Amino acid sequence: MAANLKGRHFLKLVDFSSEEISDLLTLSAALKANKRAGVCGKALEGKNIALIFEKPSTRTRCAFVVACVDEGAHPEYLGKGDIQLGKKETVADTARVLGRYFDGIEFRGFSHETVETLAEYAGVPVWNGLTEQWHPTQILADLLTVQEAFGRLEGLSFAYVGDGRNNMANSLMVGCAKMGMDIRIVAPESLHPEAKLVRMVEAIASETGGKVTVTADVEEGVKGAHVVYTDVWASMGEEAQIADRIVTLGPYRVTVDMMEKTGRRDAIFLHCLPAFHNLETDVAREYPEIREVSDEVFEGRWSRVFDQAENRMHTIKAVMVATLGH
Repeated sequence: MAANLKGRHFLKLVDFSSEEISDLLTLSAALKANKRAGVCGKALEGKNIALIFEKPSTRTRCAFVVACVDEGAHPEYLGKGDIQLGKKETVADTARVLGRYFDGIEFRGFSHETVETLAEYAGVPVWNGLTEQWHPTQILADLLTVQEAFGRLEGLSFAYVGDGRNNMANSLMVGCAKMGMDIRIVAPESLHPEAKLVRMVEAIASETGGKVTVTADVEEGVKGAHVVYTDVWASMGEEAQIADRIVTLGPYRVTVDMMEKTGRRDAIFLHCLPAFHNLETDVAREYPEIREVSDEVFEGRWSRVFDQAENRMHTIKAVMVATLGH
């Protein structure tokens, strides 16, 4: 890696330059090749890593645990019932305690302020596994998947379809703009991203050669897109909004017709998972119209969602190795 990221926190991609993100992707690809060749690393040997989860997760938890073990570290899972984070003890005090025990801390939860406070007081690298505002480790995996599919990032068109105000839309706007991509947020006007964020991303794009479009028009948004991306319509903690979101976002369901509207034979579909693409989960059975992507697309030739899920591990490993490794 050209960039020196040792000791840095990884809280949001706004904090990193295009070159630093590119270097993390290069390191991710190298670590992925090593993993597939059966080569175990020692970059985190002797390190102890705290994994704090206010929100449960399949991919984030497993990716961090396996990445730690692959590079010689010991991961310690701390669920919301295991520590007193913000309850009997302030976040700042918890950070100062954990920073004395652990060499690095991952946090996945609700308020972004919590992970910022951990970073301020812990004295060790802190990594954001997801907050309500940002999801930076997911974006690294997304960018690596796109790079693998097309051999580049700069100049590619990327359409995010669905809730344009959530942490995925926020993070994808920043990540794609940083890499000189044409990022489109395709969402109903009531779910457009904050104007302040759009202005910030436009400023980033003006420096990288990227482009930002926010539109409610599906056809305009996906035309020529190399990538079509969506997320669940109601995130964890938003269950009360499911019925309303079904009505609002119904026209934004990713279907075969939408993928064909890209006009690109090589277009790919991405999703950060979990996805409601069939009726085989409790939530989907209760709300059959909640499916944000059709099963034909999710299981079809466009889909790279499981490559994307695998890449969570390789990119998370790269973040830890780059900021903490020997």
